[in-house]
Amino acid sequence: MSEVIYMDTSALAKWYLNETRSEDVEKYIQAHGPLSISTLTVVEMRSLLFRRRRGKDITSRIEMQVMAAFEEDTRHGFLIRHPISDGTVASAVNLIPMVGNVALKTLDSLHLAVARDIGASILATADRVMAQAGSALGLTVESFW
Repeated sequence: MSEVIYMDTSALAKWYLNETRSEDVEKYIQAHGPLSISTLTVVEMRSLLFRRRRGKDITSRIEMQVMAAFEEDTRHGFLIRHPISDGTVASAVNLIPMVGNVALKTLDSLHLAVARDIGASILATADRVMAQAGSALGLTVESFW
């Protein structure tokens, strides 16, 4: 059985938008997919796209195309979406003190709780704080910054 890889929104966005290290993320996804995400990722992706459109980094057409491609990738199983349950929330609360002095944000703790709940051994991220927290929790970190 292959290792479970959890990809957070910061890295996943590079699959859909042309950013620094986008080519590396593309190669990684093609070599290691399918990848796990959470229902939180759906909300974060929508927010990220709207924020980019509002900031005039992308057009509304690109926003809609990227969101449609993201939803299609989950429908086809390239991205495996995992729910956030009350148990996941409790796990997030309990893991915050486990990351030492890492300044872990609330939503990032939920991502990490999902990763732990599904038995992920690898965290793919473009967020340095998330990477530090993932390492502190014993996950192998694939970084894309």
